[in-house]
Amino acid sequence: MAGYDTIPQGANIKVDKFTLSISDEELSDFKTLLRLSKLAPQTYENLHTDDGTFGVSHEWMSKAKEYWLNEYDWRTVETYNNSFPNYIAHIKDDDGEPFRIHFAALFSKRDNAIPLLYMHGWPGSHFEFLDILTLYREKYSSPEDLPYHIIAVSLPGWTLSSGPPLTKDFGMEDIGRIMNKLMLGLGFGSGYVLQGGDIGSFTAAIMSGTYDECKVLLPPQTVGFSTEQRLNLSDNFAASSTKPAGLDESQYTEEEKIGMETRAKAFYTTGNAYAREHATRPATIGFALSASPLALLAWIGEKFIEWTDETPPLKNILDSVTLYWFTQSFPRCIYAYREAAAQGLPHGNPKYANDKPVAYSWFPKEVFPVPKAWILAQGLNVVLFRRHEIGGHFAVMEKPREMMQDMEDFLEKIEWPLKK
Repeated sequence: MAGYDTIPQGANIKVDKFTLSISDEELSDFKTLLRLSKLAPQTYENLHTDDGTFGVSHEWMSKAKEYWLNEYDWRTVETYNNSFPNYIAHIKDDDGEPFRIHFAALFSKRDNAIPLLYMHGWPGSHFEFLDILTLYREKYSSPEDLPYHIIAVSLPGWTLSSGPPLTKDFGMEDIGRIMNKLMLGLGFGSGYVLQGGDIGSFTAAIMSGTYDECKVLLPPQTVGFSTEQRLNLSDNFAASSTKPAGLDESQYTEEEKIGMETRAKAFYTTGNAYAREHATRPATIGFALSASPLALLAWIGEKFIEWTDETPPLKNILDSVTLYWFTQSFPRCIYAYREAAAQGLPHGNPKYANDKPVAYSWFPKEVFPVPKAWILAQGLNVVLFRRHEIGGHFAVMEKPREMMQDMEDFLEKIEWPLKK
């Protein structure tokens, strides 16, 4: 780990080192359950293999089960994850509710290092950020050279983090509060940068407009739409189904028109049934997908196929699904959908309006590739907008090198008081 594991001296919360290690017994039980899990019979719908119109195909599921059962090696996943410093931070909420928040990190030894917080969404995890951590580690070969403190968090309820609470409701503002406490507890009260996709983007938007603890504006980027806290915001996901009033569609580029006519239209007509289920019957779908790893694979694997520009290797999809399975993550991590369905998304909500710097990375195969004009119409202080030719919803996972470059270019454009 070459010394990237030194927690900043200003940290004031309990932080334990963590090693990802699933027991042999759990692995054996998983393989037994997977072997005994039956595939659905062939149907007219699941024999369609061309465009995913009806979801994942019988052929894909059959091959995935065979590989998962006979070739897949979870231990190599653990080894890769554990090549980075991993931690559990112990955080108490305002009402005393305890949280165990997992994160992987690369800590700098520079006094003027800029803290960056990467936040995933659903069906993501901190695994999305391991490749970009690798790139940072390769470019900055020692913690003395690294100009950032890089935190890749597991949001409350996801995978290796605890939560949400069992005795009260919990929403995206609550996620933002816990994330703010994490960053302040690590000693970053003078400012930090956020990067978010999906629910991470929504959380960043809330944090950006809520907290004053961070005194410098430093936005990162994500795919679509997002905002950040008292620092900066980097976003690659900005999902808003309502076109800003008075917007002239002649401002759209040809790529944006194609994106709205294909990706956005498909999502709002045939692509959002999963979200309605999460929002309206979370308990039921939670039980259904906790009973069989194959069921979980079908539900999550579909999204990694449909929401990406280039389908990830099967192993990478299985890495994420297997992590969800071993951590019983799915039932715990879909709570934000109820809030989104009832109250809408935070992007564009005047409650969170602010003038903090924002960077926006646009990808053609985002599920809702919002035109640049939509972003500007929201009144955001966009200091960097970059259009990419290839990429989808899981921006940092799909294009880590490009997202790293966008982040560094963005940070060069803004005034960061700690930057000498």
